[in-house]
Amino acid sequence: MEILKTVSEMQAWSDNIHQKQNQICLVPTMGYFHEGHLSLMEKGKEFCPDLVVSLFVNPTQFGENEDLDSYPANIERDVKLAEKKGVSVVFMPDKKEIYPDGFQTYVELTKLPGHLCGLSRPVHFRGVATVVTKLFNIVKPDVAIFGSKDFQQLQIIRRMVKDLNYNIKIVGCPIVREDDGLAMSSRNAYLSPEQRQIALCLSKSLEKAEDMILNGEKITSTVKKELASYIKSFSFTEIDYISICDPETLDEIGDGDINTADPLLIAMAVYVGRTRLIDNRIINPVQ
Repeated sequence: MEILKTVSEMQAWSDNIHQKQNQICLVPTMGYFHEGHLSLMEKGKEFCPDLVVSLFVNPTQFGENEDLDSYPANIERDVKLAEKKGVSVVFMPDKKEIYPDGFQTYVELTKLPGHLCGLSRPVHFRGVATVVTKLFNIVKPDVAIFGSKDFQQLQIIRRMVKDLNYNIKIVGCPIVREDDGLAMSSRNAYLSPEQRQIALCLSKSLEKAEDMILNGEKITSTVKKELASYIKSFSFTEIDYISICDPETLDEIGDGDINTADPLLIAMAVYVGRTRLIDNRIINPVQ
């Protein structure tokens, strides 16, 4: 396994692989790997023998008073885990390599970011779209793997790839959960033992919502009210949003408009203490 730190090194490596008529798979990450990240690497190896994992905490997707400076990191451990998974290259640039002095070009979608996390994190998805565009131009992947815990991010990347005519296959992978149902996240490291147990209210409330809808509830406001009441019954919780929406457009589904014959997304962001956690569930997903 190689560790590459400059754009020129990464591009040269990718050009050499493509000259051999081989394909490249990319797994973009911000590091501090957990089993969710490792499952993305395993999926990537199914598509391409040459697998690149980027490890870059992207400053442009963090807003003011967010956790850029405290984002968890263990690079030595990450590198060892990537090597065990058969990764070909860990691309580990520094900030100035990605955003050199004078940088002023950003990629921004007009509609999809105006929902869910984008409402409370207004600069987040501009940063995501920009860094992923740059990674696509640097690594030149044929396939890119993303987790679906941040479902909005996955849809934004899919839309961006379609709109900008990238010839890249985007693969979304299921949420990986702890045995008790908590969605795996690097930010789970922030939680105290008590908060860790409280955080289960996200996955449990999604189960409640699915049960209500599959048992015939069609009023979205009723479902949201029940979920909010349940989450607020736990200490240290503050709801950012609860959404029941169309999985493709992310438009909210109106009261009385729930149709279990169609796919729908239940998504939420909840603060547990100072830690912002997200989770989601799709009902009747497209096969």
